Order: sequence, then C-alpha cells, then structure tokens
Amino acid sequence: MVALRRGSSASALYTRLMGIGSEKVVSDEAAPASLPLSVVLYYAYHKGFWALLRGLSFQPRLRACGGRFFLGRQTNILFPSHLSVGHNVAIGDYVFMNCYGREGVSLGNNVRIREFGWVQVTSHLTNPGDGLDVGDDTYIGPHSVLGAGGKLRIGRDVTIGAYVQFLAENHNFGDPRVAINEQGVTRRGISVDDGCWLGNSVIVLDGVHIGPRAVIGAGSVVTHDVPADAVAVGNPARVTRSRV
Repeated sequence: MVALRRGSSASALYTRLMGIGSEKVVSDEAAPASLPLSVVLYYAYHKGFWALLRGLSFQPRLRACGGRFFLGRQTNILFPSHLSVGHNVAIGDYVFMNCYGREGVSLGNNVRIREFGWVQVTSHLTNPGDGLDVGDDTYIGPHSVLGAGGKLRIGRDVTIGAYVQFLAENHNFGDPRVAINEQGVTRRGISVDDGCWLGNSVIVLDGVHIGPRAVIGAGSVVTHDVPADAVAVGNPARVTRSRV
C-alpha cells in the first residue's frame, strides 16, 4: 500500500494511474499534506510509460489480455500464447517466464511480478508441467522463483516478499544406483489462499497448502500445510500463534 492522504488530488491521480481503488491507499498522518504533481508524473513516466508501450506491442502474442499491460525491459516470455493476463498487470524488468504447460499461466487483475522474477512451468518439453494461477491484486516481490511443474495456485490479495521460492515439483531419489536426474519427478502442487503474506526468502515445497490470511516469517521453509490465520516461522516452519 501507498502512504498518501486519501483526499489529496495527487493520491486520486496516483490511484487512477495505478488502476487501484482508494482502499489501497493508506491513510497516514505522517504523509505530506499535498504530494507535488511533479512527483506523480515523474513516477508515472519512469515506471509506466515505456513499460506500457512495450506491453501494447506484446499484447497480440498473448492468449488473453484484459486491458492495460506493462512489460519491463529485457523481460523474456517464452510461449506467450500460453499466458493470460487480466487488467492492469505489470511484469517487471529482467523477468524470465516459460509459460508452456498443460494449463499455462494465468495472472489476475492488478498482479505485479517484480524485477528478476523467474517463472517456469516446464523444464523439459517432453514432460510438460501443470501451470500457474495468480489471483487479483497479488504482489510478487523481486527475484522470486515460481516453479509450477505441479499446479501452483496463488489466491487474491497475497503479498509475497523478495527472493521467495515456490517449488511445486520434487525429484525421485529412491534408487542409489541410478542418477537422480534419471529417476523422474513427482508433482503434488502448491496452494496459497487469499490474503496471505510470505516474508522475504521463504521457501515453499511441493504438496503444501497455506490457508487464508496466514503469515509466513522471513526465511522460513514450509514443508507442511499451514492453517488459516496462522503465523508460522522457522526451518521447518512451525505455527507459533494464530492471528484471531
């Protein structure tokens, strides 16, 4: 959320440019009473203008696009015909996405994938992965890894910090006489429900379900399901308390 005064003209312009509702703007008494228009215009130009032009030129290659689409510099999207985006989606600079898979990639309205993100549905074309679904208003921080060999579902209004990893696939290694990379993989999938917050450098392993509104502490490794409204921390992550 952005700390601006709700009633200011700058906040109104900012929310319009960003395509977000006023409820996403924090009422902060410490914020300046009036944000200079020049600041908003500078931000819009450097963060949005060129990215919007790149997105407009790229839209025809997508499976579907719900509206305004921002595409960062040096971003590489393989198999864009397997990518659907909603309205006002932004993919940051230097992101890599391989969208090829059984279901491909679907990004809801107002989704953000920040700089240097890595999204991979399929590692080998002979064994396509399942796919990635991300709900509306979800933020994915810089340098995050979304491995969606198994189905990776991320709900609405989820906040994901920097360097978070989702690994929806696991190598078989039962036979010590055979190279691990020759024993195949298992895919159970990962599900993160609405309203969760995952701190920086969290790792979520295959087969995990994180319930609604759960909070995962920075640096945690999530190996088992986390219930709704729980706060979980550590390696492996353990529930320390409930938010309700």
